[in-house]
Amino acid sequence: MQIEVNGLRTEVEREGGGPPLVLLHSLLTDLRAFDEIVPDLAKANTVFRIALPGFGGSVPMSGNGTGPTIDALADQLVAVMTKLDCGSESTVMGNGLGAFASVAMAVRHGSRFRGLIVANGGAAFSAERSAAFGTMSALVAQDGMGRVVDTAVQRIFPPEYLAAHPEAVSQRRAVLEGIDARAFADWCRALAVMDLRPDLGRITNPTLVIAGERDDTTPAAMSEELATGIPGAAWGTIAGCGHCPQLQRPAELVEVVTSFLGTARP
Repeated sequence: MQIEVNGLRTEVEREGGGPPLVLLHSLLTDLRAFDEIVPDLAKANTVFRIALPGFGGSVPMSGNGTGPTIDALADQLVAVMTKLDCGSESTVMGNGLGAFASVAMAVRHGSRFRGLIVANGGAAFSAERSAAFGTMSALVAQDGMGRVVDTAVQRIFPPEYLAAHPEAVSQRRAVLEGIDARAFADWCRALAVMDLRPDLGRITNPTLVIAGERDDTTPAAMSEELATGIPGAAWGTIAGCGHCPQLQRPAELVEVVTSFLGTARP
């Protein structure tokens, strides 16, 4: 379905029944990345998949001349949740870009939802990784998504997984080529300058941080730093997993998420 919030059209998919569970995808995927886990999660939850601005049927966000920020994305997503009538009993789970947005949502609007699940995220990138985002942004802004598609696929999965699942390359390439190039470049720039570390201590939501042991995009050390900064946060690693556990280890992710939801909800 399509909804309009703050003048922006947003694509949302809704399935199941029960307490709201909001899923936010990575920079390198779209809301279809959750296809494998939604049927199980929807057995006990109303699952909302939100396409981030510039992905799928969601229009890009504009900025103040320098492009949108992660904080602005967090504000918009909370407004979308309000429109969807997701109340304070909701849980937000983000992966990649969606993970960073979910942390910013907890910092800025933590009272608007209950649980926080951060899958392959963090609070800030190193100078080297920030520079890589700047390079990707410039390439895409100049020549379109085709310049970074092959590199992006390599960032989603470990090499051994791609060797065993060659079909994943063509599947992911098709998704990446469909992303709005301007929005992708904007979000690369936003991630490059983002630093949520000073505000992590303000988060009071029950929090689970999940890391992929083989994630070269958001390494496990970033997840550990994030979990250390959030009071009471639990964290764990999925062995052998890359950047998107919902694609590579769906059953394990469902098990971890379901267990957390059983303890985080009153």
